[in-house]
Amino acid sequence: MTHRTEKDFLGTKEIPLDAYYGVQTLRGKENFHITGIPMATEPYFVKAFGYVKKAAALANRDLGVLDARIADAIGCACDRLIAGELRDQFLTDFIQGGAGTSTNMNANEVIANLALEQLGHQKGEYQFVDPNDHVNFGQSTNDVYPTAFRLALILRLASYTEALRGLQAAFFAKGDEFARVLKMGRTHLQDAVPMSLGQEFHGWGTTIAEEVQRIGEVCTLLHEINLGATAIGTSVTAAPGYPELATRYLTSLTGIRFVLAGDLVEATSDTGAYVLLSGTLKRTSSKLTKICNDLRLLASGPRCGFNEINLPQVQPGSSIMPGKVNPVIPEVVNQVGFLVIGLDLTVTLAASAGQLQLNVMEPVITFALFTSISTMEQAVKSLTVNCVEGITANADHTRNMVLNSLGIITALKTTLGYKLCSEIAREGYGTGKSLHDIVVDERKLLTQEKWDEVFAFENLINPKFEQYPAAPP
Repeated sequence: MTHRTEKDFLGTKEIPLDAYYGVQTLRGKENFHITGIPMATEPYFVKAFGYVKKAAALANRDLGVLDARIADAIGCACDRLIAGELRDQFLTDFIQGGAGTSTNMNANEVIANLALEQLGHQKGEYQFVDPNDHVNFGQSTNDVYPTAFRLALILRLASYTEALRGLQAAFFAKGDEFARVLKMGRTHLQDAVPMSLGQEFHGWGTTIAEEVQRIGEVCTLLHEINLGATAIGTSVTAAPGYPELATRYLTSLTGIRFVLAGDLVEATSDTGAYVLLSGTLKRTSSKLTKICNDLRLLASGPRCGFNEINLPQVQPGSSIMPGKVNPVIPEVVNQVGFLVIGLDLTVTLAASAGQLQLNVMEPVITFALFTSISTMEQAVKSLTVNCVEGITANADHTRNMVLNSLGIITALKTTLGYKLCSEIAREGYGTGKSLHDIVVDERKLLTQEKWDEVFAFENLINPKFEQYPAAPP
């Protein structure tokens, strides 16, 4: 025999004999061929269900509404999920109808069958440990799924945040390395005033540090859960004291402090935390897109572009142009940023589409957020290791561009005045003469000593203020 027969109120299904999932999981798998991406691909989500179901079983055991022997077997089964085992048994597609019921039942069936084996029974002998009556006792998809989702997001965001910190550190390290590299700053893609390349890279490190802080702030909203709310927030079928006790157990098991929502009816239909998190991910992706665009510009050429920095050469760039190398890592990070921005709209629409006491669109929010976080994490890691850490500077080239630029006339504005500086800049633009030629050699407006003082490296990147003097006689 290679199959066992399982039954629900809609009929029977043949389940592979070695499968830990059951009839409702199989129905969900058959009904939802949507993304082709099963729950198994997000290990933190499976682990989170293990934690939530164990917390529920222990709370129900302590309250005397679930047999201790069964509760302990459920707890042992959950431990195996928490340890990362049996992920291949979680088959349901991320995007599904039913507000996540198929995923919740997938967890219930796998845990029930593991508990059955723990107690010496066969898979499918649900008269001893039932997915609904025991594993799901005092629970609903509507409180278990969002609680597991929030826990999984917290775990996933910890990993993502570490990736961001790695990128932040890489930018700061390059900021130190390039601290003495003089270059021209630009506004409107036109020459502006000098700066150091180190200041530019340090600025990128600072902006990523801000994103780490924003993620930490929004993550605190995920610690409020509705475990014990059951169907709509009235705690129907849950034993008195269960919501508080189950929440305390979840905190104890995970080491993460969870807080039971003060209004369980509101919390069961509310998806505002997901909207805010998605918006934060969009903000980060927008910043990363800007940074990657800058990297591509600064490395453009190499001979007919800015050519200020060199990105690591990771692969040939063209099937037709020999020797060409493209900035493929910043390009792929750009594309991930666009994906995240689009998924943010998905989250916004799904969050707004809830009706009355439940938002049934939470599965697509789950898919969007996990996709955004996991792809962003991989993109950030690639940008750090395959690009930023290997960037080099063309210091002589950038310095020569600064000293030959008309933009440095701004450093003389407080000395010579805006009108005269504008006149000098126009002369240089029209004749091709250098500012030094006009200011020092021809018009004798500054001595060579004063010129050297004004255009010293330190004064260019941290300019001293000089009051506009009286007009020359």
